[in-house]
Amino acid sequence: MLHPNAARVADALRSHGVAGKVKVLDEAAPTAAIAASQLGCEIGAIANSLVFDADGSPLLVLTSGAHRVDTALVAGLVGARKVRRATPEFVREHTGQPIGGVAPVGHPAPIRTLVDNWLSKHEVVWAAGGHPHTVFPTTFDELVRITGGTPAEVGLT
Repeated sequence: MLHPNAARVADALRSHGVAGKVKVLDEAAPTAAIAASQLGCEIGAIANSLVFDADGSPLLVLTSGAHRVDTALVAGLVGARKVRRATPEFVREHTGQPIGGVAPVGHPAPIRTLVDNWLSKHEVVWAAGGHPHTVFPTTFDELVRITGGTPAEVGLT
């Protein structure tokens, strides 16, 4: 039985025609390194879903687990004065999901999204499924499509 957040993500994936299914992990995977270890893939194939506060509005950055987001670069890309890591309360308010399990979809309302170009280097990309114990397989192109996201260079290696 899926956690209610993961069930909402699974429903959103189905509504977008995504073939990949939400997978429940034995242990929580709150970081890209832990997720990659459990899935047996490169850390760069993990799509971290990071929520930022961009001048008071939520901004979702789907970045390769091999990168750190450059907030000054991202601010310039989205035309914000300041982009900073969101508080756990801000994240839950805008996504309905906890930090460590934020999915690219399944939020109460669409969130402006940037998708790290580096994710395109991987045939299969793993993203969180709405709960720290869930993930789903996807692709870079599919992430862009289902989120309405903008491909971008967002990070530092």
